[in-house]
Amino acid sequence: MDQASSRERSGNPPIPMLKLALIASGSGTNMQSVIDACGSGSLAAEVCVVIGNNSKSGGLDRARAAGIATHHLSGKTHPDPVALDQVMALTLRQAGVTIVCLAGYMKLLGPQTLAAFRGRVLNIHPGLLPKYGGRGFYGRAVHEAVLAAGDSESGATVHVVDEVYDHGSILAQSRVPVLARDTADSLAARVLQQEHILYVETLQRITAGEIELPAYKA
Repeated sequence: MDQASSRERSGNPPIPMLKLALIASGSGTNMQSVIDACGSGSLAAEVCVVIGNNSKSGGLDRARAAGIATHHLSGKTHPDPVALDQVMALTLRQAGVTIVCLAGYMKLLGPQTLAAFRGRVLNIHPGLLPKYGGRGFYGRAVHEAVLAAGDSESGATVHVVDEVYDHGSILAQSRVPVLARDTADSLAARVLQQEHILYVETLQRITAGEIELPAYKA
């Protein structure tokens, strides 16, 4: 049974449809998990647009395969950072976006985009923030830091995006034990599995009213 049908059968009002934008730089596996959840009905949302700053990224390929509108916006298309910020904010507004989800996007968003969607831009980080966050802490670097510190657990974090890398308020976390035999690659693989689950679950909680974001209430 999909999420909306479950609410209706229980006598609750239908879940308002989230209008999502996904912004990615790389292969887009987290993005794919959100697209799949929308397609199956387990997430009451629609991916309206996908933006990538790498014209050859797997994320843009995945979006095109799903029939989703795509845009390549980067320093190559708009060398002036102010112009890039303006066009990104305009593209998101024109798509009617409710929530912006970063999925492996490696750049800070500009002030106009953040102002237009203040409190409604989310990111997923491959670690348990506030540890191992900030400039330079992404991908393999996070897992290497966890192993070097001898931590007993790692995980994934969904947080609100602001002007500082990995700084906004934490919405949800999922924990993953660090095993004695772990390498950065093996730990990364298990954390990524949890990222795929956690991002969708967090969006489901938003549609269910368990997490409230500015200008969006279930």
